[in-house]
Amino acid sequence: MNENPNPDTCHSGVELQIVRVIVASLEQATVNVRCLRGPVHRGARFNRFNGSAQALDLTLTQALVYGHRVPALDTGLTAFVTLRGQGVHHLTSDTPASDCPVIQGTNLLP
Repeated sequence: MNENPNPDTCHSGVELQIVRVIVASLEQATVNVRCLRGPVHRGARFNRFNGSAQALDLTLTQALVYGHRVPALDTGLTAFVTLRGQGVHHLTSDTPASDCPVIQGTNLLP
């Protein structure tokens, strides 16, 4: 029996705190976020809000730090990201700063 996990099935948990929704359409949003648990790689999938049963199916398609595209966000970084998929309309920044929503998901490890 092979003890090594299949690299195609390895995932790491990631979290982004939604600071502000900049632009949103039906299937895509540009959002100002803070990375709470990373690194968050381009292609990461987000499927839930922290502490909520609300289902999401969002993919991070782009991350900008100080105006430069980056392949991943490290913990503690603030960035503008583009999220695409089902549940964009649930993203909101209309909550107090101490209660900013957090989305959770996974990204495939290289």
